[in-house]
Amino acid sequence: MRFEDLVAEAAAAPVDGWDFTWLAGRATEERPPWGYQRALGARLATVTAAVDLQTGGGEVLAGVPTLPPTMAATEGWPPNAERATALLHRRGVVVVTADRPPLPFADNAFDLVCSRHPNEVWWTEIARVLRPGGGYFAQHVGPGTARELIEFFRVPQPDFGAHRDPTAETAAATAAGLTVERASLQRLRMEFFDVGAVVYYLRKVIWLVPDFDVEADRARLRDLHERLTAGGPFVAHATRVLVEAHKPGPR
Repeated sequence: MRFEDLVAEAAAAPVDGWDFTWLAGRATEERPPWGYQRALGARLATVTAAVDLQTGGGEVLAGVPTLPPTMAATEGWPPNAERATALLHRRGVVVVTADRPPLPFADNAFDLVCSRHPNEVWWTEIARVLRPGGGYFAQHVGPGTARELIEFFRVPQPDFGAHRDPTAETAAATAAGLTVERASLQRLRMEFFDVGAVVYYLRKVIWLVPDFDVEADRARLRDLHERLTAGGPFVAHATRVLVEAHKPGPR
């Protein structure tokens, strides 16, 4: 396809929810070895009350086989909250709008707090809503994710995402009163095969290049298109951190 057609197609594609199937055949991302959704399902099957923070469109939670009797989810972006509500209400999940602390839940409300790729991690609130002995299980976006792609469009950012380093996250969780059992980092290969895939990805994952704009960045997008046409995929790397922690107390 021509450059103009690829960009126009990606600029018009809907980006609500957290489903990346639009990128099938156009981009790939290596998956971490721990299988987050499967591992989450095993944990949810053993508790009586849980909450999924920043659930996006609810796609990950909807794919879990067994949910606890009390299951809630939060989402701050209204289009995603609407999508999550439609997807999760049929399974008895209460979806509430929350884009900043405090969380709209009582102290000691949940056996498990979970989250996949939260934009911010509210450690103090996580500790507050967990029951003594309750756990936090999450997959976080790690430090320097997609740095190669970000720096193609913007100036180098040597400290990008440093607060998401496992050491920094462990310190923040500990300061909030949690005990961290695991904070495992994986670096994973990403490949983008056409410029439309990059446009779609940056429109969807808006915090990577917050001021990305198809028209303002058009010259740089054309450079990328020519590079992809001449030399194969654009390679970047994602980092993911699997976090397991608990609130001290009898389980």
